Parts: sequence; structure tokens; C-alpha cells
Amino acid sequence: MSVLPSSIWLPAVSSHSESTRRRCRTHLNDISSCSLTRQQRLGVDAIVKFGVFRKQTTYQCCLAMPVEEGPTSSSSQDSLLYSRAYWVTKSIVAWNVEAADGSCYLYASKTAALYVANNGIEGHDLKIKLEEDSAGLPENVKEKFPHIRDYRAYKVPLALDVKSLLKCQLAVAIFSSDRNCINATGMQLPGVVDELFSYNGPLGAVFSNGVVSLYLWAPTAQVVRAYIYRDPSGSDPLEILELEELNGVWNANGPRNWEGCYYVYEVTVYHPSTLQIQKCVANDPYSRGLSANGMRTLLVNLDSDALKPEGWDNLADEKPELFSFSDISIYELHIRDFRYRAISSCSFKIARKILPTLEFSLFLLASDSTVHPDFRGGYLAFTSQDSAGILHLKRLSSAGISHLHLLPTFQFAGVDDEKDKWKSVDTQMLESLPSDSIEQQAHITSIQNEDGYNWGYNPVLWGVPKGSYASNPNGPCRTIEFRKMVQSLNRIGLRVVLDVVYNHLHGSGPLDENSVLDKIVPGYYLRRNTDGCIEHSTCVNNTASEHFMVERLILDDLLCWAVHYKVDGFRFDLMGHIMKHTMMKAKSVLHGLSKDKSGVDGSSIYIYGEGWDFGEVAKNGRGVNASQFNLYGTGIGSFNDRIRDALLGGSPFGHPLQQGFVTGLSLQPNGHDHGTKADAEHTLAVLKDHIQYCSEEDDQIR
Repeated sequence: MSVLPSSIWLPAVSSHSESTRRRCRTHLNDISSCSLTRQQRLGVDAIVKFGVFRKQTTYQCCLAMPVEEGPTSSSSQDSLLYSRAYWVTKSIVAWNVEAADGSCYLYASKTAALYVANNGIEGHDLKIKLEEDSAGLPENVKEKFPHIRDYRAYKVPLALDVKSLLKCQLAVAIFSSDRNCINATGMQLPGVVDELFSYNGPLGAVFSNGVVSLYLWAPTAQVVRAYIYRDPSGSDPLEILELEELNGVWNANGPRNWEGCYYVYEVTVYHPSTLQIQKCVANDPYSRGLSANGMRTLLVNLDSDALKPEGWDNLADEKPELFSFSDISIYELHIRDFRYRAISSCSFKIARKILPTLEFSLFLLASDSTVHPDFRGGYLAFTSQDSAGILHLKRLSSAGISHLHLLPTFQFAGVDDEKDKWKSVDTQMLESLPSDSIEQQAHITSIQNEDGYNWGYNPVLWGVPKGSYASNPNGPCRTIEFRKMVQSLNRIGLRVVLDVVYNHLHGSGPLDENSVLDKIVPGYYLRRNTDGCIEHSTCVNNTASEHFMVERLILDDLLCWAVHYKVDGFRFDLMGHIMKHTMMKAKSVLHGLSKDKSGVDGSSIYIYGEGWDFGEVAKNGRGVNASQFNLYGTGIGSFNDRIRDALLGGSPFGHPLQQGFVTGLSLQPNGHDHGTKADAEHTLAVLKDHIQYCSEEDDQIR
């Protein structure tokens, strides 16, 4: 396989919302420069590090230059580092630029040779004049891109071969009446890509009639090759295939004996973060199996009987009864900690009226010698019916808990899938240290990036179970064992909820080993600001469900988990960063599943999430988003921060000692300045109103 060229990366800083600190993860930004000179001219020389929980997080984020301070010809090539113009339809380019009486031109280079000279952009294969449309942007464009509704509109000639141009490096430049270049920039393409290449056909690996077919949506790619391997790592490829393209979808066919083999794609594509044509090696976005650490995609047929536990096809008939969504009570648990460590077990019975409005992070931590050591902290730990952990879950089920919410179980970064590479600390040594010692934390910190612990909010591939929870991260074990886990939990009276993190991805750029989507269609899957830099308000690499194929990937992924793994609900992390229409489609496609056609009763699948409204999506900044208020009346659940803060006190932005209704504000003040006695009584009255309102409104925010 070819080796990707090295690149000089552009470190930069960005401010981050206080509320994102709890999920900050290691990140390598995709905004890179091609020379140190550019880096120095941009004045970017800092890396911000956050100490967050047990993982140190390094941010290298794009330093956004305000639009009104855009580059001029004196900043030379630096202006092309940004993408401030939007190709929104095949006939319209939007740009927030002072046009005066000058003229605008579109430039394209298939070899990414564009550069800014004193007289404009050079190195182009094509130069086309664009005429300004005095009517401005049409209403459908303003609706799709509300954040650029006031931009100027430039008309693209109808005879232009737009599909071919989208495979090139693209830029626009504006000239004064005396032919001086006064501004130039790269382009953002999702609008025109959606118009020309939206696709509803097969994607991923398809098994039918003795043939394995590969389908990859990559409309901006110049060349796509598939490397087929017999083994999960090492070895030379069995075959190297060059895929054929039809309207943005690349395809190749192979024999049925490919099943059980592995593959990766090599995508030759222009990447705006490096201003180069890159050869990006990536997994299939529609991967359904992986090798350890996601190094290669496994060719696995999820319909194969060999991957189904006994009785799997009839599991829908064994599901615990659920008469109404208002009867749901949820217990939250992390697979890694289930029956793994010798810490006392904790349980909590959550009242039916309050549960949907609160987010609990309750971990079942127990030492259970009846569970095989290799199964502890993994999928198979849930199949030992007489273990202490399962007996505890059975008691919870009998007490009224209806659903078990599993923290992220998809393939995420931060934990090696191969357990023999994990490092650990001697717990007896830790227990021997004084309780007020700082040495415990120092020991843990020294191995924090090499141990087996991580919440899992570092998505790499959404549609494959995490390999570190399987007995073998290679081959189909993770599929079989995940199914056994769901089956076992259903049989003890618990439905299964997955924590899905569709709002961001861990990797980006052409070189990051955890980057997938941004290697295949650069600049499309990740939401960008008006400079063309990736938005990070979720914590890192925000995804853009307002784009057609991002939404489709989310919907297809949900269907995969519901149909092939028979899960019973989905908890959406930072759901407010997903568009409302995406959530409504998700509800529709899931509830449309039937036992007869899909082996699943979709009407009982519950979806809910964090409907917080902040960042670039706040106040419908990128379209109507799935925030609390926008979801009213949809039947989609949203966490309620009003009752949470009323009970516990404070807020994500408040002082940690600020008390609430059940944390002593009335009876046991802790010394924090809550104002006068009258102020505290008024606060209590307001908090009581919140609690009473939420208790009476049993439907919460729907």
C-alpha cells in the first residue's frame, strides 16, 4: 500500500464552552499549513491542554479569522487555507465579500496547483467568470444555510461540468475595476454535493448471489482502490482493485470467498486541510466488522446464521413487556466496569415520574469470581446468569427498572482493543496509601492513556461494536457476543438502550488514524464555520446532519443496531447538535419496523437525548435543531435540566457548591454565599415550582 506523504500541521487555539469539558478527548486538528512561514504569518503558536477526568486532552483547533478581516492579496497563499465561499447549488456560489464594481472568477485545478499571485490566482486548469445575481440567494438556499442568508449570490454558467470540477481544488477571487485581486478564498461544497450526488442505493459490503459487492460514496474522489487482505494485520494484500465510479458511487465486485477477509480503501482526493491531492487510507464508513483497533474492515455478513445465537431470530417474542413509554425506568451502566473491579455494588431505584428528566451515571462495579476473568468487563459478562452482577440486575428488573442504558459500545478511540497491551496499577498499593495522598492520582495519571478505561465518547466508526469488550477483537466475535449480551439482558426482563454519539467524531484530516469520513469526502461530513474551519462546540469535530448523506449515515446506522442487534432504545448524546428533521426521520424509520419484515417491533423503540441548545446550532443557527423546545410534541424525549438543577443545585456554569432542593439549601446550608435568607427562600420557592411542574407534567419535554 502506498505511504501517505507527511505534512506540517498548523496548531492553533480556540475557546471552548465550559459545558464541553467533561468530554474533551485527544484531537489532532485537520487545519494544516504547507510551510512554517504560513504558520508564523498567521500568528498561531499555542496548544491548549485540558486536564479532563483521567484523560489529558490536547486541542489543536483552527484559529478562525473574522470574515471582516479577510485576507488580501498581500497574504498570498494563506487566503486559500480558508474556505469562505459556498458552492450551494450547481448554479449558485455564495460569498460574503465586498464586490464594489469588480468581477468574480472561479478557478479549478485537478492537481491542486492553485496559488495566489499579485495578479490573482495562478496554477489553474480552468477559469470561469461568475456574474452576481442582484436578487440574492433564493429562499431554499437560505433555509438550508441560514447562517449565510445575507451572502452575495454569484451565478455559475449552466454549461459548466460541475461534477467534474468538484474533484478539483477550487477557489474564487474578486477583482477591482482596475483588475487588482482584492480577495480570494477556497470553497465549501456540501450544498452542491447534496444537490448533485444525494444517493439512496446500497453502500458498504453487500452479499448476494455468490458475489460480494463494495459500494463507497465518494463523489469528490479522483481514484478509489480497495486492498483486500486475508489477515487482520500485516501480510500483503490478496488483491488490489480499482473501483469504478457511477455518479459519485464507487463499486467493485468479488467472489463470495471474500467473506471473512479484510479490506481498506485508498481514496485519492483533494483535501482542503492540506491544499493537496492526498492518498487517504480509510475504513468503509459502512463497516459492520473490524480488525483490532479498526485497522481494517472485516467483510462480514450480519445475516449469516453462523453469527446468530440460538433463538436469535425469535428474540422479538421474548422482549420484556412495555405498555407505554411513560413506564420506562432506566439504569445507566458502563460495560467495562460491569463485574470488573472490587468496589461495592451500588443500585438506585428511580421513580417513574422523575427518571426521564434526569441523567444518571450509575456504574455497577463488583468483583465476581463466578465470571471467567476473560469475560469480565465485556459483552459475555452479561451471559453468566448466576453471577452476582446478573443477580443484581435481576433484582433491579423486579423492582421496576425496565431499560439498561449502556454507555458507548461502538468502536471508539482511547482504549486499545488488545487487552494484553493495557497497563494497570496495583490496587493494593493504592489502598495502602493515605487517603489524603496525591500519589494515587499520580500513579493513575502515569498510565491514563494506556489503560483500559474510557467513557467511550470518542467515536471512530458508529456501526461496529467496540473490540475491547469482545473476547477477540478480530473476526466476528464482537458481533456474536454483543448479540448474546442483548439476548441475555432481554431474558432477565431488561430492554437495552445504546448511547449513540452522532454529534461528533474523534478524528479528522487525511493523516489521523482515527479519521474515516473526513478522508473519504473531505469537508462534507464535518460542520464548518464561515472560515471553513471545523466546528468544535460539542468538544471536537462536529458532524453536520443537515447534509443529506450525513443524515442518511445516521439513519442507516440506527437501523443496523435496531435490526441486526435488536436493541430497544437510543440515547442521543448532545442531541441538540443534530437537526430536528434527522431525529423525526429516525423516529419514523425505527417505529416503522415490524416483526414480520424485520424481526423487530419498532413501535417499542424509545429515543431520547440531550436537547441542549448551544454552539453554532443555537437558536436554529444551522437549521431547526433537536433542542428541548423544538422537540415539544414530537414524542422524542429530552433530558430536563430544570428539575436536575432544582434538585441538585447549580448548573454546568454555576459554582459547584451552589445547593439545591435535596442538597441542603433549606436545612443544611454549606456556607456558600446564596444571598440573604430571603434570597434563599425565593430560590427554594422557584426550585419547588420546577420540581412540581416536572412531576405533574409526566410527559416531560416531548
